[in-house]
This record gives sequence, C-alpha cells and structure tokens, in this order.
Amino acid sequence: MFRILLVEDDVRLAELVTEYLSDYEFSIHTVSRGDQALAAFADIAPHAVVLDLMLPGTDGMVLCRQMRDISQVPILILTAREESNEEVCGLEQGADDFLNKPVQPRVLLARLRALVRRANVQTAENYPLVFGNLTIARAERSVTWRGQPCVLSNTEYKLLLVLAGAAGHVLSRDALLKKLRGIEFDGLDRSIDNSISKLRRRFDDATSEKIKTVWGEGYLFSPSAWA
Repeated sequence: MFRILLVEDDVRLAELVTEYLSDYEFSIHTVSRGDQALAAFADIAPHAVVLDLMLPGTDGMVLCRQMRDISQVPILILTAREESNEEVCGLEQGADDFLNKPVQPRVLLARLRALVRRANVQTAENYPLVFGNLTIARAERSVTWRGQPCVLSNTEYKLLLVLAGAAGHVLSRDALLKKLRGIEFDGLDRSIDNSISKLRRRFDDATSEKIKTVWGEGYLFSPSAWA
C-alpha cells in the first residue's frame, strides 16, 4: 500500500478522506498541526503528502517548501481559498498539484494515483541496472564493467540501455531504430548491426552470448551471461 501523510486540522474532513482512501491502495497517516508535520514526514517516509494550507503551528506554504527542500515526494495542496495567486504560490514552493475545498474524494483519489504513479516511474528510471559484472547507472549515464568504468559513445550507451531494459526479450532492428532514432528499419540500414558489433567487442562477447542474434527476429540481451 502507498503511505499518504495527510496534514489537515479539519477533523471531519480528515476522517472522510481517511475512510475513503483506505478502501483503495492507500494507508493514511494524519497530523492536525503544521509543527508536527516534518517529524511525521521523516517517520512515515510517505509516497505522497496531502497538505492543507491554513494550519495551526506552521503555515502549509512554509511546510511545502521545507518538505521540498529535503525530498521530491509528490505534494498535493488543499485549500479553502479560491485565489488564483495562492495556487501559483503553492506551485512555486514545490507543490505538484492543487485542489480546492470542498474536496471530492473521487477527484482526490484520481489525483493521488496520478502523482504516485508518475513519481514511481521517475524513481524506477533512475535505478541502476545490474547484470553480474555489468552496471548501468542511469542517473549518471555511466557504465561499469568488471569493476572498471567503460566509456561508450552516445549511440553505444543508448543501444546498451535499450537492450538491457528489455533483458530476456528479443528486439527487432525496427524496434531498436525507432527507440534510438525514431525511424523505421528500411532493410538496408546497418547502423544497429555495427553498433552491436562494437558493444560485443567492448564486453568480450566474441561468441555472442551476452548479446545474442536471433536470426530473422533481432537481438536479445541475455541477463545471465554477464557474470
């Protein structure tokens, strides 16, 4: 379940939101004061924050900036105010979305699902890919092979990343060209084959065990061959 930190001093609203969202994939942790929110944030490590603006203790706008300074977790602001500059200010402080009260639970659910899904995709894209002695650090755009940095051209890196991202699955030349250059394979373009050959030389793959040729279909990155 996804952990949600709800910072809301309206007890009835907090109960309504908690009751509704708990029927789905969310676990709700509620605090009613702004000066309690950062401690709860550190303790819970939420997947998203639903943050009221008018709070006792610490103002919601201040909290939004404080949370954003220490984390990229999605923040959805709730407010009873209908001033457009309030929304602009909240977004400038690092909020990801904005919802006016009275809150419609179904709308809140849809917004939270979208925020959590987008955050999960962005986080997953930054995780390194590790296959035996090969590590592809996507956040740093770097490759390590047998404990040593491996310098690749931009095309080689992109091709390796696409192949490794589909490890265990055959990718046709057409699919590879579309992912790398946005064009279709015309039957004559040998750039993919040439880049595959370069990658094999760099990773001691003379027998084509790491990057296999599947005749008539394309290429397959073998996840178990990189030990």
